[in-house]
Amino acid sequence: MKADVAIIGGTGVYDYDFIEEIETVEIDTPFGNPSARIKIGEYGGKKIALLPRHGEKHTIPPHMINHRANIFALHKLGAKRIIATAAVGSLKEEFEPGDIVFPSQFIDMGKEVVTFYDGPQVMHVSLADPFCPDMRYLMVKSANSLGIKYQDKGTYIRVAGPRFSTRAESKMFRQFADIIGMTSIPEAVLAREKEMCYGLIAAVTDYDVWAEKPVDAQEVVRVMKENSEKIEKIIKDMLIRLPFERNCICARALENAGF
Repeated sequence: MKADVAIIGGTGVYDYDFIEEIETVEIDTPFGNPSARIKIGEYGGKKIALLPRHGEKHTIPPHMINHRANIFALHKLGAKRIIATAAVGSLKEEFEPGDIVFPSQFIDMGKEVVTFYDGPQVMHVSLADPFCPDMRYLMVKSANSLGIKYQDKGTYIRVAGPRFSTRAESKMFRQFADIIGMTSIPEAVLAREKEMCYGLIAAVTDYDVWAEKPVDAQEVVRVMKENSEKIEKIIKDMLIRLPFERNCICARALENAGF
């Protein structure tokens, strides 16, 4: 079974009822098991692979996600593009809870090294533009056509989690970034190393603690559920718009990365 496009579902976004003829597959990887068995179906003439980032019942915390196994498995299935969703906190007043953000840059404050290349082969991929620009363009086009409020760019800062920030950390982070999360950046890095396109639909669930109100996990889930309908509409529209051919930087990421 092969896939054209993969969807990685984040917090609160697990069900894609519009995907038809679902089949479940188990994929072995050199890095262990993915977060869950991968479901494969069809929409818009494309084969779609579905993977819940935190497991089928949200039992995997951010710091325990096996990102290498997840991306390797999707690549093994043949997926050339990944549409990912994620819940994020806002570091800026203009990025309001309920907004959809299509990040253009990231800062990684995670504690682990994220790569497929541990040696003897050494590769240094460029992440100057870490999110596929072609996919971001289509996400913006879809949101516009659907009348959904969005931010067309922004910097995502990633922290290791699973705890939320202190007030001092949050005030520091907002000097450099617009939104904050715990999960998506390793996916973007590993996807680029596999020459896969990666686009992120980030849903703002709350203002981070710089705004003086402590982050409440239950509030995050509630707002994320409200955003799930908008996310589904964008994904459905995108899947129809996505061409099979790719002309972006992602498809050539390894050309000048080796020695």
